[in-house]
Amino acid sequence: MDTAQHIENFLQFLTTGLLTGTIYGLMCVGLTTIFGIMRVINFAQGEFMMIGMYAAYYCFGLIGAHIYFGDYIAPFIAALAAAPIVYLLGISIHKLLVSRVTGVESNRLDSEGHYAQLILTLGISLILSNGGLVVFGSTPVSISTPLAWTAWPIGPLSGERILVFVNQKEAIAAVIAVAVVIAFSAFMSRTRIGRSLRAAADNSIAAIYMGIDVNKAHRIAFGLGVALTALGGGLLASGTAFQPFVGIEYVIVMYAGVVLGGLGSLWGAFFGGLTIGLIRAMSALFLPYQLENTAIFVCFLAILLLRPDGLFGKSSRQV
Repeated sequence: MDTAQHIENFLQFLTTGLLTGTIYGLMCVGLTTIFGIMRVINFAQGEFMMIGMYAAYYCFGLIGAHIYFGDYIAPFIAALAAAPIVYLLGISIHKLLVSRVTGVESNRLDSEGHYAQLILTLGISLILSNGGLVVFGSTPVSISTPLAWTAWPIGPLSGERILVFVNQKEAIAAVIAVAVVIAFSAFMSRTRIGRSLRAAADNSIAAIYMGIDVNKAHRIAFGLGVALTALGGGLLASGTAFQPFVGIEYVIVMYAGVVLGGLGSLWGAFFGGLTIGLIRAMSALFLPYQLENTAIFVCFLAILLLRPDGLFGKSSRQV
């Protein structure tokens, strides 16, 4: 294999890593929203992503989004529709279950060493994944769209030797992911609700004295966090086969990205997910597919040895 072929392979995997990494970044933003505001490690985040994938799948097929919008636009409309569906599910689960062990009332539990949050979210994870197996079945499915199998050629970049292909579905999904993260960042920093969520994250007691309903703020944060991750799952559902236990694979990626970017940092989580996507794609140049996660955690540990707070994290930083 000559130098031009090596360069072409490098650029191809780099492009793939950037495109998939933006979607990972979006999912990581959802996870860090929950942790940054609620201080809850949500083990069920991968299962909410899985529900988002199935919500997009059924919006595309059974509800007939492809009939009204066509096979090119409908997958992205279906992914966007999955977000409010999972948001409603998220705030319902928070009101019924998660609120019992989080918020201001949870301080006593933590001081006594009862980490009920971890057990509860793990239980929710198991219920959702096994419930999904009962409802959706074990057969892998995906959203079939022509964009998933077509690409834009870039080049030749050097004579006739180097040609890079950009998958059309992944490129459009990446643009949507970046746009959503920018919009969510503006929402958190410039709107009244966003500032209330940040205040509840900084000091819940002071927020109560300022008239902020901390439990309601946490409920909104939980709903937004799972909705963002579900949107990322909906974007991945086009051209990617999935089944009810797909969440466990991606929750590892999400947690690695959040910690890598810096706990509590919104943009840090996004760039952490982007970094994970790049590492995962570039590792295919040197390692077999089965060792992708190994490459992720080797690089993850190496970066944390140099930057213990993550690439963009600070010990006191909040969403």
